[in-house]
Amino acid sequence: MTDHDRQSWDNAIVGAPKSGMVGSHSFGGAGSFFRIPYSRDLDAADVVVSGVPFDIATTNRSGARLGPRAIRNASLSLAWERPWPWTKDPVAEMAVIDYGDCENHSGGGLLGVAHMEEHVARILQAGAASLLLGGDHFISYPSLCAHAKVHGPMALIHFDAHTDTWPSSGAGINHGTMFYKAAKEGIVLPEKSVQIGIRTTNDDTLGYQILSASDVHRQGVDAMVQQIRQRVGDTPVYLTFDIDCLDPAFAPGTGTPVPGGLTSLQALEIIRGLVGINLIGMDVVEVAPAYDHAEITALAAAQIAIELLCLYEACRKE
Repeated sequence: MTDHDRQSWDNAIVGAPKSGMVGSHSFGGAGSFFRIPYSRDLDAADVVVSGVPFDIATTNRSGARLGPRAIRNASLSLAWERPWPWTKDPVAEMAVIDYGDCENHSGGGLLGVAHMEEHVARILQAGAASLLLGGDHFISYPSLCAHAKVHGPMALIHFDAHTDTWPSSGAGINHGTMFYKAAKEGIVLPEKSVQIGIRTTNDDTLGYQILSASDVHRQGVDAMVQQIRQRVGDTPVYLTFDIDCLDPAFAPGTGTPVPGGLTSLQALEIIRGLVGINLIGMDVVEVAPAYDHAEITALAAAQIAIELLCLYEACRKE
């Protein structure tokens, strides 16, 4: 197949990894993430993007199960060029595939938690990194469990309006409890971890460093980047981005919006400043398209997700 033929067909179906951004129309075609090829072949993949359509752990508005589809769809309007201001195209530099969604074949409900961990473990065992598109924020917990079995206890860079460290009970299936569980179980190292954009009350920090939304607004991006880098050092780090870290003006389509959050630019500039960290895994969660307007939440999530791929590519070269 010639380059012209490849551009004339749907890259999600006929494309090959490392083919780079595709200048196709944004209003049609198969909706893979950034038009990267759909594939179930993990052997040669550097990074695997997959959706986790799960939202039974929400405590307010449900609907994040539709987030992966919305993020993929919004990404199509951005997929025609290398992400600005990065100097490398991550899907040209790395073999990135869209693995489809983590589908629960075990009957639904709580059994899906084990299914999600197995899904991520399969990716990691093949030697690839994982970028998950949520789904509610609880999906980070089974992902962290899978990563811990490969990398050991890790640092967490957590963008959110909420700390998600409220005490859990029983199975703890709740999108506000998973980082409490992760800390108590030794999966995450709170003393090496940082939470950015927080603007809800939880007096027990469990040792996580809190950089509130007010800290970001008052101290600026450069100060935040310096504190994050100092905190995590060279510890293996998992980065999770809850879209409600952004102010509802930038991300209304989420289950638990909180006024006073970060702007899109603040969040992106912080991510761009983290080149050099030991990044091992990533997710973007809590997009609930039923509450969105003009796809602005899904678009923000798609931009954040592709910037995480850029960050991962840059970090692995350090």
